[in-house]
Amino acid sequence: MNTTLLKACARALCVLALIATPTLFLPQPAGGNSAIVALVAIFAAIFTVVEYSSASPSFIEFRSAPPFNRLRFAALFVTVLTLSLIMRGAEAPSTLTMLLQVIGQQVGNAMDVPFSPVRLIQLMMTDDTPAHVMETLRVAAGLAYVVSLLSIATFIVMLRVKRWPRRTDSFNVWINLPMFDPTAGDDVVVRLNRDSQINLILGFLLPFLIPAIGKLITIYATPIALNDPQTLIWMVAAWAFLPSSLLMRGIALSRVAQMIHAQRKRAYAAAAANGLLPV
Repeated sequence: MNTTLLKACARALCVLALIATPTLFLPQPAGGNSAIVALVAIFAAIFTVVEYSSASPSFIEFRSAPPFNRLRFAALFVTVLTLSLIMRGAEAPSTLTMLLQVIGQQVGNAMDVPFSPVRLIQLMMTDDTPAHVMETLRVAAGLAYVVSLLSIATFIVMLRVKRWPRRTDSFNVWINLPMFDPTAGDDVVVRLNRDSQINLILGFLLPFLIPAIGKLITIYATPIALNDPQTLIWMVAAWAFLPSSLLMRGIALSRVAQMIHAQRKRAYAAAAANGLLPV
């Protein structure tokens, strides 16, 4: 077994652990959804092995530009693990769960201000939602949002300090952006900057749009119920992770566009020094 396949299997085990964490930490009622969780985890692990062991990826971006994907995965894993421990504290309290609960309450109360994402995600719930569910939602949303902000800040620092993603002098667009076709459409730099701006705008708006969409679903369709702890964990984790992931992707695409533009300028300068002009 080669090194690439071993690393792909290790990543698959991490994905398995992520998906199974709420099920492992929380008590399961009779006839629960453990089988569905196991099936989803297996499919996600197989997909990870295939993507990271193949020479040409199909969907996963920045595969050869660490630690971009590792940072996003770590943020999601920390969010899910922290929320799972807080939910576990309701059934089996411990020093760790009580500490996380206190921290979550402080963070949730501090971020629960008018028009904040934490306030908006609470407003999408119905008026008859139990008080303890609203309190748990506020705690979970506050912690998840802080983790997402820390992941974005860490990535920005990494851009400045480590000059991501150029660990070497080359950046393979085909490997790291498999869904991006450099030969189609407008200039590569223009398209990358446009995609970067779209991701940044969506990443900024999603924490506000998701609660608004949830409120519309509650009013005109089925009310959203978060009595199930696992449903609350995954909903809050997705609400915090998707915007931060889009923001990080937008920043990364902008960085790649800057690298390509700088490389072109160097090539044009070298050609001009040799008495040649670019076509």
